[in-house]
Amino acid sequence: PFASDVNAHEQIRRVTPVIRGIHAQCDVAISIDTRLALVARAALDEGVEIINDVSGLEGDPDMLSTALRSEAGICVMHMQGTPQTMQVAPHYNDVVTDVADYLQRRCVALSDVGFDDDRVCLDPGVGFGKTHEHNLELMRNCRQFHDLGRPLLVGHSRKGFLGKLLGDAEASRDAVTAGASVAL
Repeated sequence: PFASDVNAHEQIRRVTPVIRGIHAQCDVAISIDTRLALVARAALDEGVEIINDVSGLEGDPDMLSTALRSEAGICVMHMQGTPQTMQVAPHYNDVVTDVADYLQRRCVALSDVGFDDDRVCLDPGVGFGKTHEHNLELMRNCRQFHDLGRPLLVGHSRKGFLGKLLGDAEASRDAVTAGASVAL
């Protein structure tokens, strides 16, 4: 939250050696988390197999075509606002319904332009434009997102709202992350 944007060339400079290093040590699918098509293309050129875009492939006008041409798996996340604004008074009529409706609209839009359903994973965006209560409500009801017919990624690991559950935002969040993972 409130982070400044990092330009595409700096992102590429940072991630390219990491991608190469991972590939040199093991054969595992690698995901690039970016909202920028230029970064996604560079990462794909290095062998990345998944694009994880917190803007739902809507933040960069070139991302949709980049992802479609690549044949990579994609993860479409819900975020209210931008990283700079997402935690400024997030509001929903019903967070579970609102997020599910957004993800459903993205699924339809992606299918309409040619994405195969089996390439698309959905993320309700825990921690991205959500209050503590919104995050808990999403976690309690994440099974409802399976009705959208796509794999679900819930990025709750070590998030600040988990520290609040412990009554200490600075406490180790490992145990509560494990407990939340089992509960999902």
